[in-house]
Amino acid sequence: MNNNETELRRLAALDRLEILDTSPEERFDRLTRIARQHYQVEIALLSLLDDKRQWFKSRQGLDVAETPRAIAFCDYAMRQDQVFVVADATQDPRFRNNPLVLGTPHIRFYAGMPVREPSGFKIGTLCIIDDKPRQFTERNLEVLRTLATMVEEELERSYIESDKSEYVPVSHLNRAIHHAQSVFLTSDNERAAFQQMLGDLLDLTGSQFGFIGEVMHENNGTPYLKVRAITNIAWNAETQALYQDVERRGMIFDRLDNILGQPMVTGETIISNHLTSDTRRGGLPPGHPPINTYLGIPVFSGNRHLGLIGLANRTEGYTQKLADELAPLSQTLANLIERKRLYEEKSAHKKDLELAANYDALTGLPNRRRLTELFEQELYEARERNGLVSVCLIDLDGFKNINDEYGHTVGDAVLRSVATKLQATVRSHDIVARLGGDEFVAILRDVDDERIYARLLEAIRQPINFRHHMFHISGSMGVTVYPEDDADSDLLLRHADQAMYAAKETGKNCFKLFDLQSNSSRKERTRVLEQIDSALRHQQMELYYQPKICFHNHSVNGFEALIRWNHPKEGLLKPKFFLEHIEYTEYARTLGNFVIREAVKRLLEFAEQDLPYTLSINLSPCHFLSEEFREDISSALEGCPRELRARLILEILETTVMDDTETVMENLKACRELGVDISLDDFGTGYSSLDYFRRLPTQEIKIDRSFVMDMLDDADDSMIVSAIISLSKSFKRRLVAEGIDCADVERKLIELGCDIGQGFFYSKPLPLPEALRWAADFRWESRLMA
Repeated sequence: MNNNETELRRLAALDRLEILDTSPEERFDRLTRIARQHYQVEIALLSLLDDKRQWFKSRQGLDVAETPRAIAFCDYAMRQDQVFVVADATQDPRFRNNPLVLGTPHIRFYAGMPVREPSGFKIGTLCIIDDKPRQFTERNLEVLRTLATMVEEELERSYIESDKSEYVPVSHLNRAIHHAQSVFLTSDNERAAFQQMLGDLLDLTGSQFGFIGEVMHENNGTPYLKVRAITNIAWNAETQALYQDVERRGMIFDRLDNILGQPMVTGETIISNHLTSDTRRGGLPPGHPPINTYLGIPVFSGNRHLGLIGLANRTEGYTQKLADELAPLSQTLANLIERKRLYEEKSAHKKDLELAANYDALTGLPNRRRLTELFEQELYEARERNGLVSVCLIDLDGFKNINDEYGHTVGDAVLRSVATKLQATVRSHDIVARLGGDEFVAILRDVDDERIYARLLEAIRQPINFRHHMFHISGSMGVTVYPEDDADSDLLLRHADQAMYAAKETGKNCFKLFDLQSNSSRKERTRVLEQIDSALRHQQMELYYQPKICFHNHSVNGFEALIRWNHPKEGLLKPKFFLEHIEYTEYARTLGNFVIREAVKRLLEFAEQDLPYTLSINLSPCHFLSEEFREDISSALEGCPRELRARLILEILETTVMDDTETVMENLKACRELGVDISLDDFGTGYSSLDYFRRLPTQEIKIDRSFVMDMLDDADDSMIVSAIISLSKSFKRRLVAEGIDCADVERKLIELGCDIGQGFFYSKPLPLPEALRWAADFRWESRLMA
C-alpha cells in the first residue's frame, strides 16, 4: 500500500467516527482544560486532521475552529509514535516562517501527542501551545500522554455506542480485538494466537475457510506469504496430510500471479464472488476443498505491508463494506505482527549481544566472562558430588613468531584450529574457553589420570595446514585440581597460571601441576611478614625458658631461651609457625638482636639474684652469617661484665657452618674473643667433616633430639648417640642431649657419659617467673615427678 492508500484508509476511519464538525463536548473539553492548567500554557487543543484542514474538536485559549492542514503543527506530530516537541518554533527551520508563528497565536512552544481511533489509525493530536519557548523533559510530558489515552478511550466508547455496522456489530468486533490482544500478550504460542484470531474472523463473517499469513521478503525483495494460521480442513486423508504439514512447518505462498498473491503486489483488497470463473483463480494447495467466494484483505502498518487475511465461501458473498468494517481487526493484526517482529528483532539483538558478551568472536569459545559463570557452576556441582575439577591453563609456545612472520590472518587461523582441536579432545561436559591472545583454559571434570593432560598438549602438537603452510606448534600448560587446591575460581585460575609459567621455565611443551605446598608456604610467609613488624613494635615477642640439668652434680645448670609470639588473635605461637618465614629478611636480624639483648638482660638479673644459671639462645643462620652480626653481638654485650659473658651460650646449627666456612670461623672467633660460649646445635644431622669438628672453636655439642628420642628402640640411633658422646669426649667438648622424655633415656645417657640433659621429662619451656620457681624447687630425687 502506498502513502495515498494509507491516507485514504485513515480518512475513512475518521469518517466512521462521525465526529468532524460536531458540537463541543464536555468530556473532551475537560481533558484540554486539565492539559492547559497542568502545563500553564496559553492553548490546549484536541485537533483532528482531515484531507485539507485541521479542525479543533476541543479548544482552550484559541478563538478559531480550524486552520489549513498545510500549516498544522499537528500534521508533523501525527507522523510520530510519541510526543512531538518544538521547544522554540522561531529557531526551527520547519516552522519559523509558519503563519501561526509569525502571526496569531504566535506559537513558540508546541507539544503534541498523536491520538488514534479504535482501529489504530492516527486521526489527530492532543496538544499544548505557548507563546514563549519552553523546555519539557520526557517525564514532564507523561500527563499529556495519559490525557491522550483518555481521549482515545472516549472515542472508542462513542464508536461502540453509535454502531451503524451493516455486517459486523462493533461490540462483536471489539470483543474479537480484545481476544486477539489478550492471547498475543499472555501466550508464548504464536500459532495459537493467530488461530484464535482466524476463528473470530470466520465467526464474524460466516466464512467456511480462511487463513492469516505474514508477508515476508526474499533477499531480492520479492514478497511471499508465510501462513501463520489456516482452517482445519482435515476431512479426508489428503487434506489431513496437508493440514498436518502446515502445523509442522507452516505454508508458503510465493506465487504472485493468482488471487492469493495479487494483494502482495497491489496492496489492494481482493473480492471475488464467482471464483470458479475468475481469471485470477489458482494458488490453492493440493487437497484443498473448492472455493466459491473469496475476500483478501491486505494488512498494513503505515505503508508497510505486513500480512494478509484470506476468507472464503461466505454464502452471501463479500463486499467492500464488509472489508471496511473488519478494518479495526485487521489493524489490530498489523499491530500484533509488528509487535511480534519487534520482539523477534529485540530477541535476536539480545542474543547477538549475549554472544558478543560471553563468547570469543574469533573461536566461538566461551570468553573470560562466560568462563567465570560456567566455572562457578562446575565447582558447585563438584562440591555436590564430592568430585574433582581440573583447571588446565594453556599458553601456546612461539605463537608470536607466527603472527610476526605470517600476519594476523594466519595467526587467527592457527588459534581457531587449536580451539577446534581442544574441543575435539575433551568430553562434551568439559569446558574449553579462550582467555585472550594465545591463552586457553580447559575445565575437566573428575580427571584422575595425568595422561589426560598430556593428551591435550599432544592434540595441540598436531600439524596445522593453512594456505600451503604447515605449522607445528606446542603449548605449555599449568594444572591445578579442586578440591585439593581448595580455592575460588579466580584463585584457581591464578594457580594454574603460576604452574603454566613453571612449565615455560622447564623448557615449554609440557605441563606442570601447581605446587600447593609451596604456595601455602608463600602465602603463610606473606601473612607473617605483614604482621611481624607490628608484633615487634607492640612487644608481642617473649622468651620462654626450658631448664637444662647437669648430670654430674644433679642440679639445674641453666636454661635454653626459646622465642614465642603472643599473637593477639591466634594465641601463643611457637617458632615453627614464623621463624622460617622471616629468615633471609630484615626481620631476622631485628628478632635476633631482640633475643640477644633479652638474654643479656636475663643474665644480669640472674647475677643480681646470685643465680648461677647459664643461658642458651638460638641464632638465625642468616643473621649469624651477616656482615652486621659481629657489631650486633658486641653492642649487646657492652654492659655485661666479662665474668657473666661465659654464661651466655650461642647455639648455631651444624648445617650453618657448612654454608660459609670462612665467615663462620671469623664470627666464632669474634664471639670467643667477646667471652661467650658456642654450642653446635642439632649435631648429627649435618655432614661436617672431622676436620671441621676439630677446627671449630665450640665449647659445647648438642645431640639432635631425633637420635635421643629413638635411641632405646633404634640400634642405629643408639650407636650414633654413643659415637657423638665418644667423639665429644675425645675433643673435650661439653655434651648436651635434648629431647629426653623418660627416665630410661636419661639413665642410658648418663651411662654413656653425657654431661647435660633437657626435655619434657623435666619441664616444657616456661615463662621466666615459672621457670625460676621450677628451678628453685628442683630436687634430683623428685625429678620423676616432673
